[in-house]
Amino acid sequence: MTLAEKPVEARRFLVRGRVQGVGFRWFVEREAHILAIAGWVRNNHDGSVEIHAQGTRDQLSGLHGRLREGPRAARVDAVEVSDAATVVGISTFRIEGAW
Repeated sequence: MTLAEKPVEARRFLVRGRVQGVGFRWFVEREAHILAIAGWVRNNHDGSVEIHAQGTRDQLSGLHGRLREGPRAARVDAVEVSDAATVVGISTFRIEGAW
């Protein structure tokens, strides 16, 4: 099976710790671009960072590993992962405003 034939999956990641005000969203955007993942990242009011990511299982696994490390200034205490519905038409990764 080639990469183009691998099914696209979607995951919701919720990252907790010192992850706001430390460049975490820009870190996630950069890593998602490197991994060719589509989706978005945003700050939540409770201090967490939420990510919707779409890609192959391997791509999503790679992102999960990077989220657990985070950028240098961050402190990641937990990364919650859950399945999410794929969104048709999403082809890029972007930073969204806080919710």
